[in-house]
Amino acid sequence: MRKVITYGTFDLIHHGHINILRRAKDLGDHLTVAISSDEFNAIKGKKAYHSYETRKLILEAIKYVDEVIPETDWEQKVTDVKAHNIDVFVMGDDWTGKFDFLTDYCEVVYLPRTEGISTTQIKKELQGLKNG
Repeated sequence: MRKVITYGTFDLIHHGHINILRRAKDLGDHLTVAISSDEFNAIKGKKAYHSYETRKLILEAIKYVDEVIPETDWEQKVTDVKAHNIDVFVMGDDWTGKFDFLTDYCEVVYLPRTEGISTTQIKKELQGLKNG
């Protein structure tokens, strides 16, 4: 079995998220998604609209996702790859080169992001509607 892992906050799920999850799953038989905990988001200076538990519940309902685990710090990726017997690590291409150190443990793939959509964009547009 070929196992794949990806990481993210996965807040305000949109078609860009679905695209990366589908393409990640296409690279193997089992997809693990590590989602940033609320505490880790705070460390990163991010605030998700949905709590970790809600984001986990939503991701678990997506047919491409086989397992959801928490991401609690930047350094856990090597441990996760080893502990979950990961063959392929996947991230969006906005992270190109940042995780190349993982090639010592698995294949690293950077997938193109879906054009025209992002959670940041959605939040800005919603804020504009609120203020407008």
